[in-house]
Amino acid sequence: MSLSRKLIPASALLLALATGCRPSLPPSTPLSELTPQQTAGYHLFASRCAGCHYANNENSLHGPGLQGLYKKKFLPSGAPANDERVTAVILRGRNMMPAFGNNLDDQQLDDLLAYLHSL
Repeated sequence: MSLSRKLIPASALLLALATGCRPSLPPSTPLSELTPQQTAGYHLFASRCAGCHYANNENSLHGPGLQGLYKKKFLPSGAPANDERVTAVILRGRNMMPAFGNNLDDQQLDDLLAYLHSL
C-alpha cells in the first residue's frame, strides 16, 4: 500500500477529532426567506442579543452561539431546547445573561422566538 493511501484514513481521523465528531447542523434560514414575524425577531436579536450571541455559528461571544438552537436536543446549559426553557432564560436571565422580562412585550417575545427557530 502506498504512503498516500495510508495517510488518507489518518487525515480523516484527524478531521473527525478536530470537529468533535458532531454532525453538522443545517444552515440557518437566509434573511431573504424569513417570514415577517421572523424578520421582526431578527431586528430584535440584532439590537438586543447580537452583542453577546452569534446567530450563525456555535462559537461563544459573551454568551453561547445560537446556531441550531432548536435543532439540538439540549441548550448549552443542558436544559431541553424548547420554547418554555428559552423563554424562561430570555425573561428571567441566567448566569451572566440579564433578564429581558421588563423590556419585551408578548409580541416581541413571540417574534424573537420565531427568529430563533430559524437559526
